[in-house]
Order: sequence, then structure tokens, then C-alpha cells
Amino acid sequence: MQSYTIEKIKVLSPMDGFMGRMVHTRDLTIVYWDIDKDSILPLHKHLNTQTTHVVSGQLELCISGITRVFNAGELVVIDANELHSGKALTPCSVIDTFTPAREDYMQLRDSLI
Repeated sequence: MQSYTIEKIKVLSPMDGFMGRMVHTRDLTIVYWDIDKDSILPLHKHLNTQTTHVVSGQLELCISGITRVFNAGELVVIDANELHSGKALTPCSVIDTFTPAREDYMQLRDSLI
């Protein structure tokens, strides 16, 4: 068993305005994000299936060409290799999950140790 205190996990910032606390398992990555207002998530895709749960704030996402604002309490599933981008319309708290685990985020963590 592994247990974590979220506030004690080291904060990583892979993009301007995105501060994340990451937990990795063999098959899953969970990221607890604090995102500054007006921060941009560039258009991208990855081999991971992703869920994005907006805990607080408003997050605009464009997924496969469809743009929608997600509010606190909403969750969206983004399929593997689906193009997506976003913008924080307000300061946001978001929980992302990725399966399989995000190798690039693990490398980012390892490069800072």
C-alpha cells in the first residue's frame, strides 16, 4: 500500500501557470493541478486516456474541435490520441488522471530529484 498527503508532494510546473502534484503508479498517473487564470494548455495529444475533474473554477477545453466550459464538479473523459487544448477562465483546481501512466511526467519528476 502507498499513501500520500497531497500537500506534501513536491510541486512541478511543466507549463507556465500550471502547478501540479503528481502521483505515479505502474498503470496510472494522478495530477492535482492549481492553474492560474488565463493559463493556456496548448493543443496536443498523447497515448494516455485522460480524465479531467474540475474541483473549482472554470476551465475551457477544446476536445476534437468541440469547445466547452467545464465548471466545478464536472468531469470529462479524453480518449487516447484525441487532440485537446484549454484555457483557465478563472483560477482552477483540477484533478487529472492518465492511463497508462505518463512517462513524460515521470521523467520530469526524476529530472528534478
